[in-house]
Amino acid sequence: MTGGISEVIPAPVEAYGGPGEGFALGPGTGLAAVGEGAEGTARWLRATLGAATGFPLTPADGTGENAVRLTVDPRLTGELGAEGYRLDVTPTGADLRGGGPAGLFWGAQTLRQLLGPDAFRRAPLPGRTWRLPPVRISDTPRFGWRGLLLDVARHFMPKEGVLRYLDLLAAHKLNVLHLHLTDDQGWRIEIERHPRLTEIGSWRARTKFGHRSSSLWEEKPHGGHYTRDDIREIVSYATERHITVVPEIDLPGHSQAAIAAYPELGNTDAVDTAAVTVRDDWGISPYVLAPTEAVLDFYEGVLEEVLALFPSPFVHLGGDECPPDQWRKSATARARAAELGLADVDGLRSWFAGHFGAWLAARGRRMIGWDEILDGPLPPGAAVSSWRGHRGGRIAARAGHDVVMCPEQHVYLDHRQAPGEDEPVPIGYVRTLADVYRFEPVPDGLTAEEARHVLGAQANVWTEVTEDAGRVDYQVFPRLAAFAEVAWSPLLAPGERDLADFERRMGAHYRRLDALGVAYRPPGGPHPWQRRPGVPGRPFAGLPVEPELLAPAPSNARPGA
Repeated sequence: MTGGISEVIPAPVEAYGGPGEGFALGPGTGLAAVGEGAEGTARWLRATLGAATGFPLTPADGTGENAVRLTVDPRLTGELGAEGYRLDVTPTGADLRGGGPAGLFWGAQTLRQLLGPDAFRRAPLPGRTWRLPPVRISDTPRFGWRGLLLDVARHFMPKEGVLRYLDLLAAHKLNVLHLHLTDDQGWRIEIERHPRLTEIGSWRARTKFGHRSSSLWEEKPHGGHYTRDDIREIVSYATERHITVVPEIDLPGHSQAAIAAYPELGNTDAVDTAAVTVRDDWGISPYVLAPTEAVLDFYEGVLEEVLALFPSPFVHLGGDECPPDQWRKSATARARAAELGLADVDGLRSWFAGHFGAWLAARGRRMIGWDEILDGPLPPGAAVSSWRGHRGGRIAARAGHDVVMCPEQHVYLDHRQAPGEDEPVPIGYVRTLADVYRFEPVPDGLTAEEARHVLGAQANVWTEVTEDAGRVDYQVFPRLAAFAEVAWSPLLAPGERDLADFERRMGAHYRRLDALGVAYRPPGGPHPWQRRPGVPGRPFAGLPVEPELLAPAPSNARPGA
């Protein structure tokens, strides 16, 4: 069994084929971890390739033949960076060197692809032979942030599903998992000092089925949460795969589940928060946090526990879609705005962002938030997730703030993949595999210095209408493969990507996804069991349009809202 050098996804920077038949793996093939930093990749390869091939891949000393040799080589760091690698395959073995432990691990992903789709199975199939083609590959990523947002708040994904997605990210050389842990429809992380956040806030009585305009309901409780040990396991699993887990605790909007658990967090002098329940519908909730010292203290306590669980340099604080109506009705909120010298209560959203951004900075962490946080002053070190188009990223970069590009018009994977009526619960614009492949993360008009503030890119999958793992798979794949190439592979010239070559390479990649058990959307359209006839969505007509001005997003902006 073998895969071709010309079938690798994402495409390497440089790849050359050599003469001969390459290197045949067999029961006697050894696996050598040479020097410090290589053992983690050796352990991963032994587990994955050992399962697929049935070979023990016993430890070797790296000096003999018939071995795969793994080395972290500091000499490569200056040339290819810590995430770069070089792979040489000869008839006597394979030599994989990384500029750092992460680079070595990404090289192992390429090596696995070169062995063919069956290398992605969990047990050996009969009659298979295993051969690496003769190659020399030098590779390094274009961006340092190559991410996927997974919304586990709207529909909960059990821990096993998150671990599976970490493996899928690793297989595509993606290195950030942005976990959207809290929202109006559920609070998904155990906070020891505030147990009702999960006792009450993680469950809703029923769930709207389809878009919010749907008349269909799933009349059963939905929920769940991750314990502190679950989070530790997820973070450890991700770390072994050189993936950073960025937690999101959304505030001051998208907080109805928290207010249902602790009514005093809401604007009690404006509305009866004691009657609030976890939201069972989609859309933007009117329930927002009260701008009081007690609320600040509460969320500082939450974030203290979050920091203890997540070593990520960044913590996402949301900051989006926060309607000020309850603040306008609240004497407490109006008084707080006046005390702070704000023009009106609308400025309280930026005040929340500034307070917690500074709080994180004082603890050596960095705030990142949705591009609405650009409406007010940001603390030093704050970064921006540009979701409403490229303009937010352009403004942030020109102001000296780092930015992650995730514009909904290009890389919101809950958007529909085709215009046909068979597309399940069609949301948003049509974004095909080719559309995602054409996405350019760096906004136009930036200078070279400004462009350096673009940390990278992220695809987002919101789960209002993706109720289970199969639906998430359908929306994410195969488009995540296109996104992974955009985030990793070099852009030779503006607008220059070889779509025909990528689609050809996807022929092999579909077989890899089959071996991994991914319920992707087939190129010809959904399988009958992937359709959702009669479940209303909200498709947007025409081509995606980016907003001209950085203004509050309309209520229909976030898919499913």
